[in-house]
Amino acid sequence: RMMMATMKLPRSQKQSRRPFRLLKVLVLLCCAPNYSKIGAASAYRQGDPFYSDIVGGTKPLIRKKALKACVVAAAWYSLSCLQVVTSGDECLVERFGKYNRKLGPGWHFVFKPFECVSFHVTTREQVLDVPPQQCYTLDNAPLRADAVVYMRIHNIEAARYNVQDVMLAILNLCLTQLREEVGKLTLDESFSSRERINKELLKNLNAVSATWGVEITRIELQNMEPSRDILTAMELQMAAERKKRAAILRSEGERATLINEAEGRASATIANAQAQKQTVLLRAQAEAERQMVEANGLKTAISIVAKSLSDSYGAGYDGNRAKESVEGAIQFLSLIRYLETQAQFSSSEGTKVLMFPSKNTLPMTYGGLKFLLDDE
Repeated sequence: RMMMATMKLPRSQKQSRRPFRLLKVLVLLCCAPNYSKIGAASAYRQGDPFYSDIVGGTKPLIRKKALKACVVAAAWYSLSCLQVVTSGDECLVERFGKYNRKLGPGWHFVFKPFECVSFHVTTREQVLDVPPQQCYTLDNAPLRADAVVYMRIHNIEAARYNVQDVMLAILNLCLTQLREEVGKLTLDESFSSRERINKELLKNLNAVSATWGVEITRIELQNMEPSRDILTAMELQMAAERKKRAAILRSEGERATLINEAEGRASATIANAQAQKQTVLLRAQAEAERQMVEANGLKTAISIVAKSLSDSYGAGYDGNRAKESVEGAIQFLSLIRYLETQAQFSSSEGTKVLMFPSKNTLPMTYGGLKFLLDDE
């Protein structure tokens, strides 16, 4: 009775505290099962319709409702203790604040409040975005650099109990290592050594994060932005370099043009000289062949004329027939050649006087030719 009296509620809170009334009735039924309905009602609360409906029934009805309430409470407790772990995730369970077991993918029962899930993490590859930070190169040039870290937790016990916050620890470690690696290079080298920086960061982070149960799979630098003043200076330097390369290329082009022109002129001169040489040689060969042909023709003509003259002497001629025949043939051919030359003179426009053959105008007479032949 003292317990029931202490659990009595004010009338002003009757409608708002109905669930607590049901709990009190259950306590009443468990503590005083042999009370009659009148004694229980007078001992707990008289004139209350809610309690009078519950207590005023028969004893089996009261036990049935109590059992139903216990079943509902047990079902609610079971559902609240059910822990669902999806594929690719793992959980750590602690009992009385101490590590107990690891939960894999599936449905698991956790005895709350004695047990609790202390760590729930995915074992798939995760992406950690490193925010931009101020760095200084070896030549004291300021720039802002950021990166992306790809990581995977392979030992969740070490990730939970070897470090307080594994993501924050990796982030701060990456920031410090990034500043250190950028400080080892000059400004120009830092822009051309991204792969080198990525490899060094991956090596250093894996050396430390191995004790945390984390594997760093890849690190990539995203942006490296220098200050505005340095960016302006770099743009001016780039413009100057481009002008310098343009001037060098232009001068090299002019030099190549002059060299090509000189080589062309030299090649043309050599080719012209070779052509003239070939022309002279060909003309000399042609003149020699012409003279040889003329000489052969003259020889043939002299032979034919000399033979004709020798035959015309007759059989009773006592002189040197061969010699006289040759002399006569030469005199005859000389006269013919002289007449041909006079004919050419007469056909020209500038010719005013023609000289016909006579003993005075024809020096190459028979006597002259004979003199030449006698000297030979």
